[in-house]
Amino acid sequence: MSQQLSNDLLSLKIERNPRENKSGARWLTLVGGGAAALALGVVAYTAGIPYLEAKFFRTKVDVTEVAMVSPSQAQVELSATGYVVPQITARIGAKVIGRVAHTRIKEGSRVKAGDVMFELDAADQKSAIASAQARYEASSARASASHAQMREVQQQLAREKKLVATGAVAPAQSEDLDARVATMRETARAAEAEAHAQRAEVKALSVGLGNLTIVAPIDGTVVNKPVEVGAVVHPEIPLTELVDFDSLLIEADVPEAKMGSIKKDAPCEAVFDAIPNQRIRAVVVEVSPRLNRAKATGTIKVKLVDTVEGVLPEMSARVSFLSKPLEADQMKEPPRKVVPSSALAERAGSKVVFAVDGERVRMQRVDLGAPFGSGFELKHGPEPGTVLVRDPSPALADGQAIKRN
Repeated sequence: MSQQLSNDLLSLKIERNPRENKSGARWLTLVGGGAAALALGVVAYTAGIPYLEAKFFRTKVDVTEVAMVSPSQAQVELSATGYVVPQITARIGAKVIGRVAHTRIKEGSRVKAGDVMFELDAADQKSAIASAQARYEASSARASASHAQMREVQQQLAREKKLVATGAVAPAQSEDLDARVATMRETARAAEAEAHAQRAEVKALSVGLGNLTIVAPIDGTVVNKPVEVGAVVHPEIPLTELVDFDSLLIEADVPEAKMGSIKKDAPCEAVFDAIPNQRIRAVVVEVSPRLNRAKATGTIKVKLVDTVEGVLPEMSARVSFLSKPLEADQMKEPPRKVVPSSALAERAGSKVVFAVDGERVRMQRVDLGAPFGSGFELKHGPEPGTVLVRDPSPALADGQAIKRN
């Protein structure tokens, strides 16, 4: 055997423990797989948990809203929300129980004080008056007859007294006639009293007849549907309600801490939710002498200076209390609809907001104009007063359930 072959044979070795090498490789494989799974889990948790929370749980959110901002914002010292409240109203009712025979008004009718509004069925009352009148006339007739009889007996008494004075007759008959005159005098008085009582009854029933005609106590407008013909009414049932539209004022609640800065005759600007594009000059006419302790607010009453059509009771309005009156040129510029920057988000390359709809949100696309204050002028989007989510999270989606903080 050659030397080279001997060296080659000596270099060959038999592996006595092959399992040890395979086990080490398998361990390395398991460690690597576990690390990869852990990394995937971290990624899934980071990205998936917010999605699952948004999908299955209510997200807590802060809110803001779309506002109508006046061009006179620089002069605004304080803003408050109020409602239109009539200062003069009348709830019309009947004084007696009766059935409505005629209705002379309808919802929206304007009436003057003294105008007839309702007529109740007067048949029974007229019958009662006729009966009382007949009793009065009978009583009057009896009283007249009593007086006539008394005068006749008085004449007989006078003749008897002359005869007694001459001694022609005994005084007994004269005394009997004298007693009879006294009795008839009392009978006549009783008949007169009965006649007076019957006359008073006729007057009382006549007053009741007048109560069946219901007239307007004030100038005003009918603001609800009147009772219909045929309805039976009584004093506890209101027939309709009148409102004096000339007495409409805006009553705004102002925080207690700001009450001292508002004085009577201070200039204001009002914008109604129902007429958002119209600015109206107003003035403070009354500062409430009493505060609402529960709300820590006081009521400020504001009267419109400009005449505006369509203002109705219970309308909501935004009142801005100004440092000085508005000029005519300032009034020509319409208010601007502004959305706060904090309410804006971006979805699919477009600007959107999330409007609060009950306990869910509705995503709406918006078109923005120029910057205005801390927001942007809103050319197209939600209406003023719409409540929006402030600082919406990237996971917030249309229709998602939310809960306000």
